[in-house]
Amino acid sequence: MTSFLASSRVPMLLVLVLFTLTSLTGSSLGNFYQDFDIIWGDWRAMILNDGELLNLNLDQASGSGFQSKNEYLFGKIDMRLKLVPGNSAGTVTAYYLQSKGSAWDEIDFEFLGNLSGDPYILHTNVYSQGKGEKEQQFYLWFDPTADFHTYSILWNPQRIIFYVDGSPIREFKNMESIGVPFPRYQPMRIYSTLWNADDWATRGGLVKTDLSKAPFTASYTSFNASNACVWINGASSCDTNNFSPPAWLSEDLDSTNLDKLQWVQTNNMIYNYCTDAKRFPQGFPPECNMS
Repeated sequence: MTSFLASSRVPMLLVLVLFTLTSLTGSSLGNFYQDFDIIWGDWRAMILNDGELLNLNLDQASGSGFQSKNEYLFGKIDMRLKLVPGNSAGTVTAYYLQSKGSAWDEIDFEFLGNLSGDPYILHTNVYSQGKGEKEQQFYLWFDPTADFHTYSILWNPQRIIFYVDGSPIREFKNMESIGVPFPRYQPMRIYSTLWNADDWATRGGLVKTDLSKAPFTASYTSFNASNACVWINGASSCDTNNFSPPAWLSEDLDSTNLDKLQWVQTNNMIYNYCTDAKRFPQGFPPECNMS
């Protein structure tokens, strides 16, 4: 017995270390039972396939939503989504990071539904200290209802980058040096909701949700927050002297990804607050004047 315990001591210690690291840095391919709580909609939010799939539903009575158990302060976070098919006009599927309080920070993906055959609009926004108004909107280059696609947020102290299937579509840089607030101090949870927003979502509210088509369903899988700093008891899992900082914490866009970003913004962007002169008759926000 003594020799067995001695021989198994190192593997057991290794298992404990690996378990601790996984707990601190978040799951790799997550399990929805372990990583999220249903916060709205009762049975309309369903976790299936032993925690590998989550469906949100919207019907005549209510939408539904979930939030992460963990808070994060910086991270590279992936989720695969399949959006409401068919006539999704008036519906919004929101997938975002948000902090607490009246001066909250937020990083948004919002998918605005449309009539059958018309494309979804992907709406993005960044809030800091409770103020947003930094919208960019895109048409996707595929049908987001036919299969799952990966929507990712890279959030580090220097920048926020929105990705779709690994291609960057938007970069919001830290420009605190010229007075632009940047979400850098408040930990955020991951949220997603499916709800009826037909007062504004489709063609400015002209097209209403056809609730006779309910339930509407959006599906989620393959959550990955292994590259994220979990905020626990006022401290970050990345604040340790025992490990070097992860590469993503200072990640930038290389020349290949800058070309991809330029292509998407040239070919698929349909709205940019930085070019909306009617909205800002007194002059554009200061970040819009930076290259």
